[in-house]
Amino acid sequence: MSPSAAIFLASCGLLALSSPPARAADPRHPADAWELTLESGYSWNVGSNTPIDYEIVPTQLTLRMPANLVWWEDEHGARLVVRPRFSLMMETITVGPESYYLGVSASPSIEYWFPDARTSAFFCIGGGIGLTDSAGIPGGQGQDFTLNWFANLGLRRELADNLSLLGGAYFVHHSNGGQTKPNPGIDALGFTVGLGWSF
Repeated sequence: MSPSAAIFLASCGLLALSSPPARAADPRHPADAWELTLESGYSWNVGSNTPIDYEIVPTQLTLRMPANLVWWEDEHGARLVVRPRFSLMMETITVGPESYYLGVSASPSIEYWFPDARTSAFFCIGGGIGLTDSAGIPGGQGQDFTLNWFANLGLRRELADNLSLLGGAYFVHHSNGGQTKPNPGIDALGFTVGLGWSF
């Protein structure tokens, strides 16, 4: 074998090893599938809505529906899409007078998918309702029923067909919408990581 042929074969082998694995026979783009994710992390109180230095473990079970809007797509396969997103929020309050928050939220998931169809950047902003175990302590939540508002910015990387790793920055606000006086709120900023399953 000539040196040039050996170099060519070695280069092909390196390219094959460095290329992402081919997707399974199902030709769907990941954004066209349903996705269930489980994410958790840690967050800390920010701002001046309450004098209490809350610390919260946010956990979310989220369902993303197939993309219902493709804003933009290029000839290389990159896409900017919008997907409906619904979450069950299960928070453990590790520092603060309350001990838990259980709620639901909904939002659009705005996602930029890179041409390899395995990596995406996402941004979600939305809100919902929930319940906590308010304790009547000054600076804590004024009642059990609360509203929530959140924002999430992160990255998703497909590890294998239908299995993804997610991570990003996460902000959440809890308050009762002025239903009690005073009306303290919680603003917590932190991170989440998790796994996603597409089907």
